[in-house]
Amino acid sequence: MKTLIYFLAFICLFSVNVNSQTKSQKPENPVPLIDRSIFFDNPEIEDGKLSPDGQYISFMKSYNGIMNIWVKNFNEPFDKARRLTNLEQPVGNYFWTDDGKYILYVKDKGGNENYNIYAVMPSAAKGNSHDIPDSRNLTPFDNVRVRIFMMSKKDPDITMIGLNNRDPKWHDLFKLQISSGKLTKIRENKDRLTNWIFDWDEKPRIAVRNPEDGSTELLNTDSDGKMNKIYTVSPLEYSYPYVFNKNNDQLYLETNKGAENNFIKLVLLDPKTGTATDVEKDPQNRVDLRYAVFSDLRKDLIYTSYTDDKERLYFKDKIFETDYNLLKSRFPNTQIEINSLTKDEKKWLFTVSGDAKVATVYLFDRDSKQITEQYTPRPKLKAYEAYLSPMQPIRYRSSDGLEIPAYLTLPKNVPPEKLPLLVFPHGGPWGRSYWGFNSVAQLFANRGFAVLDPNFRGSTGYGKNFLDAGNLQWGKLMQDDITWGIKHLVQQGIVDPKRVTIMGVSYGGYATLAGLAFTPDVYAAGVDIVGPSNLFTLLNTIPPYWEAARKMFELRMGSEKTEEGKKILKEASPLFSAEKIKAPLLIIQGANDPRVKKAESDQIVIALRNLNRTVQYILADDEGHGFDKPVNNMAMVAAAEKFLAQYAGTRYQQDMPEDVAKRLKEMTVDIETVKLDK
Repeated sequence: MKTLIYFLAFICLFSVNVNSQTKSQKPENPVPLIDRSIFFDNPEIEDGKLSPDGQYISFMKSYNGIMNIWVKNFNEPFDKARRLTNLEQPVGNYFWTDDGKYILYVKDKGGNENYNIYAVMPSAAKGNSHDIPDSRNLTPFDNVRVRIFMMSKKDPDITMIGLNNRDPKWHDLFKLQISSGKLTKIRENKDRLTNWIFDWDEKPRIAVRNPEDGSTELLNTDSDGKMNKIYTVSPLEYSYPYVFNKNNDQLYLETNKGAENNFIKLVLLDPKTGTATDVEKDPQNRVDLRYAVFSDLRKDLIYTSYTDDKERLYFKDKIFETDYNLLKSRFPNTQIEINSLTKDEKKWLFTVSGDAKVATVYLFDRDSKQITEQYTPRPKLKAYEAYLSPMQPIRYRSSDGLEIPAYLTLPKNVPPEKLPLLVFPHGGPWGRSYWGFNSVAQLFANRGFAVLDPNFRGSTGYGKNFLDAGNLQWGKLMQDDITWGIKHLVQQGIVDPKRVTIMGVSYGGYATLAGLAFTPDVYAAGVDIVGPSNLFTLLNTIPPYWEAARKMFELRMGSEKTEEGKKILKEASPLFSAEKIKAPLLIIQGANDPRVKKAESDQIVIALRNLNRTVQYILADDEGHGFDKPVNNMAMVAAAEKFLAQYAGTRYQQDMPEDVAKRLKEMTVDIETVKLDK
């Protein structure tokens, strides 16, 4: 099954409380204080995957505080599983080869996002947890980011990858033999190619190119290796190729090409003529196509997904739909996500969850229709399920009248009157937030906050017009969309205007800095996590492998190549308005962040320190763009929760495990020592 799922912003999170005993509660508090570790420590089990033949289940489970890959026989209990890896930090992703012989996983160093591919043989796992099979690094290069283009099914020992070891900006195409680690260069990339699509015969048929003007081109590759341009979208339009149809003569493509197409839709593209034929767009004409799911077995479309306030699925495979509806009938009023299938698609691992429902993973046998519970990633949270808060989709008008979709989570069993507010803008900014279980919203609602999660203009999913409305509006109308959400809640009497706080990751961190700098009277405090403070230095230090997107950044943010662009970037950079910041600020940064460099945080810390403002700084020397290691994440959460409680008057959890307290002390920076690296 091939699935495209859009990545939102990074979410790494936090929390704390006024009572020294975590499980105690003040008499006036209507719900118990939930220990932050239940939300943010390692799950007991997560990311289960069926082997292609259904004989094994792999999953992630902690060992020495780090999530590792484990495997068990299908009918064995999870406590009989064998450990496959000995990781010093979490992996980026893992997956089975089509023959089930290997599990491949990708891992970087300290969050630098230079991923290598590793292989391990599940069959070599012993029962002894200390005797694990060897993991082989198949791409042992420093400062090289590997991309996986195709996992072969005809020869499962082969995968087609991209390596940027010759030119850090562009990935050459290689064939990788998993058993030997042999690399064979197939095509050198001197044409600004960013992706390859292989047909069902596993031939590289379509290449994606991004010229310097920022447009996206699809190139058809003929039998002689020549590439002919067949389809183009402009720099501010979107296209993404999926797979070929079952006849192998047309390509499924999602696109919003043309002024007449506001929403992303699914089309079939003829590689010979470049003609696109519509397959489907949102039947309600409200949102973009989110993703399409295809069957590797039948080489056909199974269903499409659209996310408005909540997700809607549209099935093309009626038998698949019948089985899915059976699951819906067994678990009404929940969100069901199919996570993993066997090669014959007869067994599914699926997750049942909801905005206030703890996720549980089940196995579904399509032949017998039997449903069997497998595991709950966070079983301790089940005891508190009655105290979790619903997430409400809301809409409000911004400063120019544009309607902004958002999500609001209110504390349970508390009158919605004069509440402290935490605004949590998503990252990207070209992503969006979704309805469903949200650990940040749940933790802070438990502490007494109303939590607002706005999909400001520039968010994806709501059409080209809504996305483009954010162009050149960093710190301006995009920020208004957040501010007017606060005004909306204050006018309704839900929020106390004197206890408004803001916290975010990546662009959400930028929105935190911008909120405190450009609307200084709105916020009582802010927490910035890996957010840029200076848009000039941000654009000048983006990773080299983002070269294809450089023009898009300029068009959507502003270009320093023109005087007008420089003016826009300077006005939107919180660093140059640091003197306006009055509210206390906590800044959190990963030292190895390749996207938002450490200097982004150093600059604003220095500026606020020199202005005698209240600023605290947490820096992890072993993290990148977000905190992956649980002890680091827990320390960050504890610090942020306590910091916000101090200025919003909410309860927080004072105690923390000894290792977390120790790590928080190590990461806390004396701001007097901060200086810019040369």
